[in-house]
Amino acid sequence: MASDFGALSLVPPLLAIVLAIVTRRALLSLFIGIWVGGTLFVARGAAGIVDVVTLPLAGGVQAFDWIIGSIADDFNAQIILFTMLIGAGIALIWRMGGSIAVANYATSRIDSHRKVGLGAWALGLFWFFDDYANTAIVGSAMKDIADEMNMSREKLSYILDSTAAPVATFGISSWVAFQISLIDNELPSLDGETPGAVATFLRSIPFNVYCLLAIVMVLLIVLTRRDFGEMLDAETRARTTGKVNRDGAKPLQSMKDDLGELASDDPRLRSFVLPVAMLVLVVVSGALYTGLSAIDAGLAEVFADSDALITLVDSMDFTGALVWGSFTMVATGVVLALYDDIMDLREAMETVIDGFAIMLNAVSILVMAWSIGTVAGELGTGEYVTGIAEGVVTPALLPVVILLSAALISFSIGTSWGTMGIVTPIAVPMAWTIGGQSPELLAVAVGAVFSGAIFGDHCSPISDTTILSSTFAGADHIDHVRTQIYYAMTVMFVAILVYLVYGFLGLPPLVLVPLGVAILAGLVYGLSELDATRKGVSSRPFAERPAGEPASDD
Repeated sequence: MASDFGALSLVPPLLAIVLAIVTRRALLSLFIGIWVGGTLFVARGAAGIVDVVTLPLAGGVQAFDWIIGSIADDFNAQIILFTMLIGAGIALIWRMGGSIAVANYATSRIDSHRKVGLGAWALGLFWFFDDYANTAIVGSAMKDIADEMNMSREKLSYILDSTAAPVATFGISSWVAFQISLIDNELPSLDGETPGAVATFLRSIPFNVYCLLAIVMVLLIVLTRRDFGEMLDAETRARTTGKVNRDGAKPLQSMKDDLGELASDDPRLRSFVLPVAMLVLVVVSGALYTGLSAIDAGLAEVFADSDALITLVDSMDFTGALVWGSFTMVATGVVLALYDDIMDLREAMETVIDGFAIMLNAVSILVMAWSIGTVAGELGTGEYVTGIAEGVVTPALLPVVILLSAALISFSIGTSWGTMGIVTPIAVPMAWTIGGQSPELLAVAVGAVFSGAIFGDHCSPISDTTILSSTFAGADHIDHVRTQIYYAMTVMFVAILVYLVYGFLGLPPLVLVPLGVAILAGLVYGLSELDATRKGVSSRPFAERPAGEPASDD
């Protein structure tokens, strides 16, 4: 039984995380974690069959079985294909000069570090339908412009990461459908008259405190241009030296290094706009088509009925649509390259292959991250942590206990969806029972599950969305994790305070959320001043500046 592993179930994921942070070698660290997990799994199930000498070998065999299983999984295979195709599409856009054209077009309009951050933040809010597409599209659109303004790649990847999953939990997305389906699965088992799944989800939105404040945190950092922790070091480096990545960094992709010089002397804006527009059009229309086909209804009928709208979202094949959209993006890029006489067919196809190549490192880490998640599932990591939490819950502490449990599980296994799937079946009945069948406490519990899951996802170097944020920002993955964790922990601290205030004082959401924002703003100001004074640098490395002129400190 998975529960038989107890505290040992924490060893593989935590070992992988610690090694990744210390060594900055995510791929090797993940593989070691998987191998250790395989060894523990084999040792428990094959006692007396293998000896000390052959046990590590048997553990390695089990590790590769899990890795192969991760690659063969239908959902994972689609994400791998989407990532590779996006790499090919981005490579074509780069070689045709589309990224440079966008940067040239935007430089006269986005002429400051602050405006780059605001642009990335606003685009992150706009692409709410999927977190993978969010990071790919926004990262591709903003990376060259951010480089022009000397924004560190660590800062860009932070903005991408904190406006991807958090935003997707509030929009019409696969995330919302998944969340509602988890709630709906648990409601029939509860005693008494329960609210509907949709109503519970909607009531949980103001209690999804971490996600709300994470989005606000990005805006605060961008508007005030205040930084602290390792992000202050990264921004100071970019400001003073122009190096958007540190010396020795290993970005998951680098267009200039991996793809060489541009194939066009006359970069055209349509080389970027048309492929990306086709990507978005096909993803949205494809997802809608699959949803409408599954429920056999029209758009007017769906939007007239809230339940039908939720059913539509739940029925959409977002991952399939991402694959179709990314393929269309590549096909559009090839046609444009030939039509504009930028590349011949041989050059275009070589660029496609080069695009696949720049994503190999990211895909490798994704596969290992999924595999370590499998290890955690087989060893019962989530069940072990949740079981500990159940013994210390009171109504006032319920939100914090659920938040921290989900956070630890998500950090350990690197997947917010997996965490929600583990914790929701326990948190929902627990909140209903402890709260005396209170619909509000049920909504609070649901919000706390989602908040904890995404916080852990943001802090974990084995999270797929964190990996993709590093990839599309062109950042060193571990540098992204190390710089972002200061901000994520700050938001988490405020979220805990908000939940404690709710638990002991019972203040309504209309008071709780503004209170959290006010505390967050005070912490950003105080921590940035304190850290800057300690390091002897400006707490605001960048000031507004005209395009082409060096930034100056405030």
